[in-house]
Amino acid sequence: MANSDIGLIGLAVMGQNLARNVANKGFSISVFNRTTTTTDEFIKEFGTEKLIGSHTLEEFVQSLAKPCKILIMVKAGAPVDAVIDQLTPLLEAGDIIIDGGNSFYQDTIRRQESLATKNIHFIGMGISGGEEGALNGPSMMPCGAKAAYDTVAPILEKIAAADGIGGTCISYLGAGAAGHFVKTVHNGIEYAIMQALAETYDILHRLGQFSNDQLHQIFNDWNKTANLNSFLVEITATIFAKKDEETGKYLIDLIKDAGKQKGTGKWTSQAAFDYGMPVPTITAATEARMMSAHPTRHKMQFPETLNDTDLPTPDQIKHQAFHALELTTIISYFQGFDLLAATSAEYNWELNLSEIARIWRGGCIIRSSLLDPFQKLYAQDPNSTAYLLKQFEGENQLSWRQFVALGINHGIPLPTTQAALAYYDALRAERLPQNLTQAQRDLFGAHTYQRTDKEGQFHTDWEA
Repeated sequence: MANSDIGLIGLAVMGQNLARNVANKGFSISVFNRTTTTTDEFIKEFGTEKLIGSHTLEEFVQSLAKPCKILIMVKAGAPVDAVIDQLTPLLEAGDIIIDGGNSFYQDTIRRQESLATKNIHFIGMGISGGEEGALNGPSMMPCGAKAAYDTVAPILEKIAAADGIGGTCISYLGAGAAGHFVKTVHNGIEYAIMQALAETYDILHRLGQFSNDQLHQIFNDWNKTANLNSFLVEITATIFAKKDEETGKYLIDLIKDAGKQKGTGKWTSQAAFDYGMPVPTITAATEARMMSAHPTRHKMQFPETLNDTDLPTPDQIKHQAFHALELTTIISYFQGFDLLAATSAEYNWELNLSEIARIWRGGCIIRSSLLDPFQKLYAQDPNSTAYLLKQFEGENQLSWRQFVALGINHGIPLPTTQAALAYYDALRAERLPQNLTQAQRDLFGAHTYQRTDKEGQFHTDWEA
């Protein structure tokens, strides 16, 4: 029997579905899991002549065609290092390891440098699409040595999602850790849009008094519009229609309101601070998840909300919510792409933002009709630039402001929507108040300041 085209380690759901995807596309694949019963059960259900299991790493590596091409699908962090440490003595120069998990990009850099001393190639590859995407076609963001990518590209390009314009949702993003960083920012944008959807739901539900059936219809209708047609809006509509089999109640009303995270939102914000590119909408979304699990929630008796403003009609609230969600989503993409550009410059990755927008058009969690104008924007299409800027004009922007005011006036937190609006206003402001900040810094710490009327750095004895 011929050796397998590729191997995969880690048979959680994502790993299983990727393995099935590879086999379904006609490639042979060997799989290994630390728990052998998991391997046996998987092979019993899905094994074919193209999909075979191994009980030991030695057997697994021996089953692979040279150079070995091994995709690791285990939990990020120490488990990835453990698998690499176990694999390395079994590999030869020129073999290729691909980390397909949500790894921290600095870990990817470290692993590439370490394995390079052994002449083993290490590809960091962000993968997005969830369980369904892994099986039917994910978006993939690989980085590392170009020659190594070219070796595995025929397989990866076959299993990737279609982009809707004749290509597939995979692209070589460059050397270093570019791929895992792009996936990190993808997830940061995902955090922001998910939180914006949650805030929209909160207002519609609490102030608009829309039922779950009505919310299902609202989000279903919005998913048919030019700017909100997306995977996340689609699944939000689906969620409101789901009833709990045990109680008969709507499941959304039974879910505890404590958000969790795996770290990519935090990494996005950390990188933004490191490289001087603000992403307040993404940071606010990450903090909103932390706030939802804050230990002092419900333990202090705060005063009631003071409000003497009239509540808009439900239709007016829905109108405001639509445009607020639309513009907050656009801002979320802008912040993510700006951070990618800043980090790319820091590491000399030469990221192609238009190409990144293209490979996010299908398969991934943040796939959206909005990625078409963003792809064209970063390809320097003036029509796309005009289209995106036009979304912030007139009634759209007014509704956004009214929506934020509605939350403030009625004591409903809108951290992500509010941060997006503040970011927009800061970008368009002719002058920001940091002139006062600079004066304060110079007064208490002699940090100096610049002037508007002449060049140079200046210090003043403010209390003389």
